Amino acid sequence: MTDIFSAINLGASQLQNRIVMAPMTRSRTDQPGDVPNEMMARYYAQRASAGLIITEGAPVSAVARGYSLTPGIYTQAHIDGWRKVTDAVHAKGGKIFIQLWHVGRRSHSIIAGEQPVAASAIKEPDQVYGPLPEGGFGMIETEAPRAMTLADIAQTQADFVQAARNAMQAGFDGVELHAAHGYLFDTFMRSSSNIRQDRYGGSQDNRMRFLLETLQAVVDEIGADKVAVRVSPHVKEGSSQIDTEIADLIVNAMEKMLPMQLAYVHFSENIGTYVPVPDSFRQRVRQVYPNKIMVAGKLTNASAQALLDAGYVDLVAFGTPFVTNPDLVARFQHGWPLTEFDADARLSLYGGGEQGYTDYPTYVPDVHCVTA
Repeated sequence: MTDIFSAINLGASQLQNRIVMAPMTRSRTDQPGDVPNEMMARYYAQRASAGLIITEGAPVSAVARGYSLTPGIYTQAHIDGWRKVTDAVHAKGGKIFIQLWHVGRRSHSIIAGEQPVAASAIKEPDQVYGPLPEGGFGMIETEAPRAMTLADIAQTQADFVQAARNAMQAGFDGVELHAAHGYLFDTFMRSSSNIRQDRYGGSQDNRMRFLLETLQAVVDEIGADKVAVRVSPHVKEGSSQIDTEIADLIVNAMEKMLPMQLAYVHFSENIGTYVPVPDSFRQRVRQVYPNKIMVAGKLTNASAQALLDAGYVDLVAFGTPFVTNPDLVARFQHGWPLTEFDADARLSLYGGGEQGYTDYPTYVPDVHCVTA
């Protein structure tokens, strides 16, 4: 039996426990330039007791951007800003990966600076956070994308490699490629959003090619033990029904990932419109992929430990519990009560200032609460 509080190695990085802070989209950067700041450094440092922190998604280029005020990783100012974050986390003894992000069709030219790109020119009803005509920011309808050319694909792969290189310069312990939730790589893998007729469309092998090639290129650049990937085969993407083929595609892709020796494969589950993940799928994954697996999705301490006990996963990730409980690991360890992620917390989740971000208290038993 594997205890949730036991240490685990990710290559050169030794994690003090198996509790991971999951990536959560945020819009709290300094302007202009979408630059990470001291407030973000405080936020992540407060949560450094997690075995591993995965940051919010960081666009790898301007055209990869789909949400205003999110922190990039493609300019020197981004690198310098993120260095504040990594230094703060490392000073507290933590480990931190950055999530590398390309939103694909979930964008608008007013945010990305040009027409969004996608596997195919298919528009879905969707909204993202961007500039409003009357001023300020709010939710706006996405723009119809154009299908990526082969040159676009090659440039995007180069952008991910450069972003990984930038992440190393910024002091990160590794990178996670975001291939879930209807973003660029996910739409290449799904038949409903990929109707290409070239080597990146059609068969399963073709639809997984873009992701696998990009992963290999990033591995070649910074080393396999510093590279991970996030997928969401049991979460609906777009207006179609749950893709009945995507789970098989992901299992087949993991067989091809195995020789890469990635840091981990991260499954995002139980969000949006989803289907429950059957044990039979977890067993298939373990049969083809003995390397490290992480799962996130409305886990509790008990349900996370059960996944570890079953041998289905090696790491368990928590999102919103870490928002309102910066000392989540200690609360789990001692059985202390959790601060609920309520309606007020949800209102301040994505954007704003320190309130609802760095001002959640740690738990002090039988005394009082103090801010971390």
